[in-house]
Amino acid sequence: MAEAAAGNWLAYLAILAWPLVAVALYSTRPFAEASAWTVLGAMLLLPSYVSIKFAMIPAIDKTSMATISLLIGSALCPPRAKQLSASSKLISCLAGIYVLAPVATSLLNNDLVTVGPRVIPGVGYYDGISALLSQSILFLPFLFGRRFLTRASDLESLLRVLVLSALIYSLPMLFEIKFSPQLSMWIYGTFSAATSVEMRYGGFRPVVFMVNGLAAAFFLSTAILAAAAFWRARAKVAGLPPVGIFSFLGLLLVFCKSAGALVYAVIFGTLIRWFGPKLQMRVAVVLAILAISYPVLRMSNLVPTEQLLELSATFNKERASSLGVRFNQEQQLLAHAADRFWFGWGRYGRSRVYDEYGQDISITDGQWIVTFGQFGFVGFVAQFGLLTLPIFFAARTLKFVRSQREAIFLGCLTLIVALTAIEQIPNASISSWSWLIAGALVGRSFAIRVESASARRAVPRRLDSVAKVRHPALPSV
Repeated sequence: MAEAAAGNWLAYLAILAWPLVAVALYSTRPFAEASAWTVLGAMLLLPSYVSIKFAMIPAIDKTSMATISLLIGSALCPPRAKQLSASSKLISCLAGIYVLAPVATSLLNNDLVTVGPRVIPGVGYYDGISALLSQSILFLPFLFGRRFLTRASDLESLLRVLVLSALIYSLPMLFEIKFSPQLSMWIYGTFSAATSVEMRYGGFRPVVFMVNGLAAAFFLSTAILAAAAFWRARAKVAGLPPVGIFSFLGLLLVFCKSAGALVYAVIFGTLIRWFGPKLQMRVAVVLAILAISYPVLRMSNLVPTEQLLELSATFNKERASSLGVRFNQEQQLLAHAADRFWFGWGRYGRSRVYDEYGQDISITDGQWIVTFGQFGFVGFVAQFGLLTLPIFFAARTLKFVRSQREAIFLGCLTLIVALTAIEQIPNASISSWSWLIAGALVGRSFAIRVESASARRAVPRRLDSVAKVRHPALPSV
């Protein structure tokens, strides 16, 4: 057994014991709530970058254990009644490509990469199978949500758990805002980020057990959007008024010192609370188009980088300098990725850029450039296509929704999925939770269409039955 990251005995015990937590949740809570707590709880409470590695199988960490626990817990609980649903050939096709693309990448990258004194070995069948298994485990929550979380109440349950988890998480976040991010070190004996990186404006960004402060702030911003939806629907969360929850989480987010997450909360929280679901869907579609087309826009020099840098400098010169470094790194990594455009360079550092001395000079913040470099344009389209397609399906489905309450929660979840896709451009925060809510969104969208079609077919039958009652057939003479 090889340990990929150092952690104390409690860190490994927490990871290995999470299926027991899932079994307890499914035994005591409704199905949708148990599913949400199992996946979201693993993301929030288990240690980051701590994993257990066996030969020939992917690392067992908080991400893979969330999926394993989801499957174990749901398998041991009573099965749900069969849901009305439909299928999509496009999603099935993209899912197949997403899982199998790493195998093609490995077959095309068995050559050595030599840069100065550094020699990077080629990847072969073993890495292809390992990457296939890793992709499958990460993606399974999407299929789970697509198949089992298809009721209107399921989407509401997902959002309610998101809000409640943020309220619970606010306690350790407030602690770390005051005393610096150190809970992970105290409890699990490891810290996933550098303390210096989390220092902002004379204070600290909370991390708790997540990968970094940006991920924690983004999670909190999505919980604020969910609270805005409950506020608009005039529905309490655990007996608490949603306006109070919205205000408290919003104030907490200010102390998280993350400008991007704060912009998300202000703009899209306003959109959810005071504007209709139709406009929300249009905005979500625009965000989805931007996310899926970003590599093409960057390669075509259609992203206004200079204007964005000037705009950023008017607010904060330090952040503008950081953004400039990010754009420069993207350009170098894109130029390298273009040499193996379709299926990428594979893993183990082959997609990174090195100087003439073999030193790694790459900074890969965004998930999009990581995927594009490792698995090429094909891998990128598969991953981001699966993440954004639910948004298009939900936007086309909104006209069939008859309940205003469901329209509010459908619009909110669609915006959260769209922001998750956009967030993968500057950062890398995609998780099992991201895939679960995307799968639930597409599952509910298909179910709405099936329910609407069934209702339309039932109307002529009812009218025909009424006509027969009012005008019975005359007896034959």
